Amino acid sequence: MSTMPAPIQLPAFTLLDEPSLSFAAENTTAIHRHPLIGLSRFGAFDQASFQHYVTDLRIAYVGPRSGAVRVRDLRDSLCIPQRNTDRSSYAQEYPGFDRLFGVGLLGADQQVHVKWPEELTDFAGSGEFPDRIRAAFYQALTRLHAARDQFDVALVYFPDRWLPHLRTKEFDAHDELKALAAQLGIPTQVVNDKSLTFNNWGARAWRLAVALYAKAGGTPWKLSPIPGAPTDTAYIGLAYAIRRSSAHYVTCCSQVFDMEGGGMQFVAFEANDAISDDAEARRNPYLSKADMRAVLTRSLRLYLEGHGGRVPRRLVVHKTTAFTEDELKGIQEATSTIPEVECLEIGSSSAWRGVWMIESRNTPKVIEPARFPVPRGTLVMTSGNSALLWIAGNAPSVVGGRDYFQGGKSIPKPIFLRRHMGRGPFDLLAVEATALAKMDWNNDALYDPLPVTIMYSQRLARTISNVMNLPGRSYPYRLFM
Repeated sequence: MSTMPAPIQLPAFTLLDEPSLSFAAENTTAIHRHPLIGLSRFGAFDQASFQHYVTDLRIAYVGPRSGAVRVRDLRDSLCIPQRNTDRSSYAQEYPGFDRLFGVGLLGADQQVHVKWPEELTDFAGSGEFPDRIRAAFYQALTRLHAARDQFDVALVYFPDRWLPHLRTKEFDAHDELKALAAQLGIPTQVVNDKSLTFNNWGARAWRLAVALYAKAGGTPWKLSPIPGAPTDTAYIGLAYAIRRSSAHYVTCCSQVFDMEGGGMQFVAFEANDAISDDAEARRNPYLSKADMRAVLTRSLRLYLEGHGGRVPRRLVVHKTTAFTEDELKGIQEATSTIPEVECLEIGSSSAWRGVWMIESRNTPKVIEPARFPVPRGTLVMTSGNSALLWIAGNAPSVVGGRDYFQGGKSIPKPIFLRRHMGRGPFDLLAVEATALAKMDWNNDALYDPLPVTIMYSQRLARTISNVMNLPGRSYPYRLFM
């Protein structure tokens, strides 16, 4: 007589609290879970100090001559209140740049702007389009660098008719621009025709306003203290890239230097040891022990420089692939003076899905699927050192108790967490990952699909893989936003 196999039963789940954000540093009660409500109600985290060195945030224009007026109108639209036509419970009316950040938003002096010809065929030079575009970037950014004290952010407009030549298999104009501008210390905001014609002016204003403030050196918000996390906690995110013309990795570190999510910098590190198995390296990127020790040592040196020589009490390292034994040995050697070190693999390709089941309103004791997905912050342990975490999901606590699922489509999949080193509470690692997903200042969303440690390091990795001449040094993250 055959028997049915026993069903697989997962452990009980845990619901993590929605992380809070801090605004208006001088006001200890300026805390909210909703980033846009917090900004509207309290102002930016560093608004009081930002106003001391910036009275008006000045925008320099770079782009074809015909786009200058359209971009000026876009900029002016950020200065006044705008209605948000998004019907979700998360959406907020945009109050205007000055009301949000306490500073004005205006154009730089006319002589600062760089106006290109209307068509790429009219660009100077006789080489291929990538060479002529690179030359135009270099000339424009060099000119802006000479007038660096006369503007705060360069807004670069790429019209749609240029796009076939701006991104090809061998060339990415966006990454080339970011890499060159970063070397000169110039923050840039790229816009295209979609940005100019987007019909929800309120949502567009939120996204651009927060990004421009951050790129100008401001701090829109920080994380509120996370219960259980020591004050001197540092977070590092690792991502790897292989340059097209090289058999070596470039390791990219995205660092959130403190538990509030502040002080983030990138480290572009050129690995010394060659790749022996290219296929394996592309499937599961890894570093030698020496290279991992070197990149962690360099990262921690930056932390010391920014924290008065103080060593972090706790270090959390995020990576999207498994840590090898050599990598863990390299981390141990680099962090021998740090009492607590956690190495966490964070994967986004989980095949798991979940449905939130509730008691039926019509038929007591009958369980049925809810109208909204699994709550954000649901944690299911799959072993002593691994778990599924729903970073995407229903977030009613952010919007006053109403159901809210960002995007509103599909069944959200969890990310996968696996610890390779460390002994602290696993719940704390999950809370931190959930909180760090709220630290992307380049959009107006509640969260990203991954912690910012991973998102930003992957962004720099992509840039480095496309650009051959980016020096391997540290950069403020805002230069690559």
